Amino acid sequence: MTEKQEKILGAALELFAKDGYHATSTSKIAKHAGVSEALIFRHFENKEGLLNAIMDVGGQKAHELYAKIVFTTDPKELLKKAINILFEVPEEEYEMWRLMYALKWQTNGYNTESKEPLMLALNNAFKKLGYKNPEAESELILMIIDGAVTSFLLHPPKNKEDIRKAIFDKYDL
Repeated sequence: MTEKQEKILGAALELFAKDGYHATSTSKIAKHAGVSEALIFRHFENKEGLLNAIMDVGGQKAHELYAKIVFTTDPKELLKKAINILFEVPEEEYEMWRLMYALKWQTNGYNTESKEPLMLALNNAFKKLGYKNPEAESELILMIIDGAVTSFLLHPPKNKEDIRKAIFDKYDL
């Protein structure tokens, strides 16, 4: 990706999150990025192409986080790593993730496909640990993680370690 494409995506992400996807024009994005509107169309075709590119970047970052987890064979270690996703996001990336979540909520852009490998790994872990309903447990832990991420992004807790310990205790880790 070129520097100009990154500028365009950054401007689009910021404006989509701040003003709303539907209320943001490509001309406004171009002005904010300091490029011509024609350049946006050349690289991304249209506003939806920009949205897809932004979601792809977010999906890639999520995939990188999940890749560290899915090949773990010990079920308790896998659960620890999944929970620790929350605590591994550097605070300097919070703004980018806030914008990604805001955009996701506005556009119904929740990509469940990117979570499928993690979901399968969690299902297997809960099966190995003898849970009655591993699929439901997998959904639940992902809901806990997603909810905690949202909470961390909006109002970072004073003591993250207490939260980590509480989640670990819930799953006897």
